[in-house]
Amino acid sequence: MAKDLGLDYQNAGFTGRLSWGRSPALIIIDFCLAYLDPASPLYAGVEAARDSAARLLRAARLPVLHTEVRFAPGGIDGGIFYRKVPALRVFEAGSALARPAPELAPRAGEVIIVKQYASAFFGTSLASTLTARQIDTLVIAGVSTSGCVRASAVDACQHGFIPFVCRDATGDRDSRPHDANLFDLQAKYAEVVDEAFILNRFAAAAAAG
Repeated sequence: MAKDLGLDYQNAGFTGRLSWGRSPALIIIDFCLAYLDPASPLYAGVEAARDSAARLLRAARLPVLHTEVRFAPGGIDGGIFYRKVPALRVFEAGSALARPAPELAPRAGEVIIVKQYASAFFGTSLASTLTARQIDTLVIAGVSTSGCVRASAVDACQHGFIPFVCRDATGDRDSRPHDANLFDLQAKYAEVVDEAFILNRFAAAAAAG
C-alpha cells in the first residue's frame, strides 16, 4: 500500500516554517522568450506563470533583481551544463530568444545578474549584492521550477537568505516536475506560497513605508 506522502514527511519531521524577514527583494529568474516562443526548443507553455510574475513585478516597491543566461559563442563558458543540455544554445550572446519577456523586462535601477549555470548564486555577485543591501528575504519567481528556480532557492537557503518561492509565478514544461520540486522545496529549503500571499506582503510593506 502506497504511503501518504504528506503524512510521511510530516512524521519524519519536515514541518519547519520560515518567517518573512524585515528586508525582502524580488528576483525574476530567466523569464525570457526561449520559454514563451512556441518555435523555441525550450518552449514550456508558462504564460500563466509569466503573467503572475508580471503582477508581482508591478506591485513590488522593493529591490528587484533579474537573471539572464548568457553564453559566449559556441558555449565555451558553459562547461558541463552546456554539454548536457544542447538546447542551451538559445542563450548564446545575441540570440533573440534570450531576451526577457516584455512584461518582465528590467527597469532602470533594477539589477541584472548574468549567469551560465542553474543557480543565480553560482559564479555571480548575487550574494554580495543582497548582503550589501541588507536583504534577508528573497521572493523567487521564474523558470524553470525544476532547474534554475530550484537551484537558486536551495542556494538562497545555503547563503542565509530566506527563500519564498511563488508557486503561481514559477513554471516548468510539465506539471509533474513543477509540483514535485515545489513539494521538496517546501519540505526542506524554502517557503512555497501563492501570489496572493506575496501581493499582501508587498502591500503591507508599501503601507508601512
